[in-house]
Amino acid sequence: MGEPRSSPDNDTLLDAYSRAVIHAVDVVAPAVGRIEAGRAHGSGFVFTPDGFVLTNSHVVSRASRIDVSLADGRSFGAELIGEDPHTDLAVLRIAVPAGGAPLAWATLGDSRAVRVGQIAIAIGNPYGFHHSVTSGIVSALGRSLRARSGRLMDDIIQSDAPLNPGNSGGPLVTTGGAVIGVNTAMIQGAQSLSFAIASNTARLVAATLIRDGRVRRSYLGVAGQNVVVPRAARAAGLAASSGILVQSTEPGSPGETAGLREGDIILGFAGEPVTGIDDLHRLLTEERIASPTPLVILRRGARRQLIVVPRAG
Repeated sequence: MGEPRSSPDNDTLLDAYSRAVIHAVDVVAPAVGRIEAGRAHGSGFVFTPDGFVLTNSHVVSRASRIDVSLADGRSFGAELIGEDPHTDLAVLRIAVPAGGAPLAWATLGDSRAVRVGQIAIAIGNPYGFHHSVTSGIVSALGRSLRARSGRLMDDIIQSDAPLNPGNSGGPLVTTGGAVIGVNTAMIQGAQSLSFAIASNTARLVAATLIRDGRVRRSYLGVAGQNVVVPRAARAAGLAASSGILVQSTEPGSPGETAGLREGDIILGFAGEPVTGIDDLHRLLTEERIASPTPLVILRRGARRQLIVVPRAG
């Protein structure tokens, strides 16, 4: 018997898949650049016609000089407009000399419209191989991932499009050529576990960085650790099962001014439950700066409420 022949339907599907990937690459790859930032290198992409570039904070952090090389062979010195280590995002800007060809730029799509199972295409510069393309599918939505700053990043897209060192900061793209994520990490030693910051997060952070140069968040000045609430307190009708044990407060900080003490357990903030440090980080937004906010604590087995006024941190 001879080798089984592929069916016309399979051939048609393969051709359709290939055409879809090729279309996405044709649309987005001209906007993707290799980023050299001292000893670090990675990827990024132009996302506005006037030369703003998105990449990862960890690619450009602490670099004294940053250069961006595009697919058309042009290289530019880049200015760091701002970075946010807590979302691992940074915005650069490159300027085209007078008379130079316009920059290609990629469009940020709506990550809320992404569906598990749809095709995801990663474009970047792994190991220095310029403009490499990998593809797969969106494996999961709404993941959380720890940033290098220690803060938890939410709304992370998981895909099985293979990433390698150097892909960081490059775009994750739909077959239509819309950027749905900024590639940020893969798990070393694991196959098909790649992560990207959702485009809607990237859009908000980038706009703030362009406007202010940084992302402001509120701050209490409290050092603590996650703990299980004592059984006696739960038996007394306290609904919370865990919280943050206050280990210290910075002198003159909002936490100390509000009356927080070592040994208190934080259970709630701004009317929301706090089951651990990650919950509190999510709630300490820019909107809370200078705003008197209720803080629920457990002190010596009794529930109390303090009013804290967070500062910019």
